[in-house]
Amino acid sequence: MNHARAERAALSDLFARLGPDAPTLCEGWTTFDLAAHLVLRESRPDALGGILLAPLAGYTASVQESMKARHGYDGLVELVRSGPGGIYRLIPGLDQVVNTTEYFIHHEDVRRAQRVWEPRELPADLEQTFWKQVRAGNRVFLRKSPARVVMHRIGGGVAIGGPGDAPQVEVTGRAGELLLFCFGRQAHARVDVSGDEQAVARLMDAPLGV
Repeated sequence: MNHARAERAALSDLFARLGPDAPTLCEGWTTFDLAAHLVLRESRPDALGGILLAPLAGYTASVQESMKARHGYDGLVELVRSGPGGIYRLIPGLDQVVNTTEYFIHHEDVRRAQRVWEPRELPADLEQTFWKQVRAGNRVFLRKSPARVVMHRIGGGVAIGGPGDAPQVEVTGRAGELLLFCFGRQAHARVDVSGDEQAVARLMDAPLGV
């Protein structure tokens, strides 16, 4: 089982255990909403635009609500579990390339929204994959950062992003935690952050991610 499928299976188990009304780190979304989002992105390409483009968000939201009404929570969880669907099933390797990150982040969105949680010990190859993503994408992830961000990976490696003329902030953690930080989960990533207090405060509230 590859990492994308492992994260999908673990998240599906967590969905089933928590039920439809549990909180997530996705603002305004319960587990029911998140399950619908995951099914939508694999089965309704016509509704994908609203995930990134605000003018199309209304249509995407309406499709997501219709999927909730049609399948119910248990049905959506089983669709998540039985995936990947759509293009991710048709193109060899695409599931692993794209969905490893997608499902890791959303798995943590559910885990870390609960009252008690601890970071997981990730396999070394998965940590290496996430570090490659941080290094390759940090300029995009940090394009809205108000600070120059120097990311230090525990175990070795540095990635730099954000405006060069802004105050510098140092962020240190494991690769998976740095990835979560870069995807806008700053407050829930287990990292050490240091630098000018005002710059740190602005960075922690910044809309990071794609």
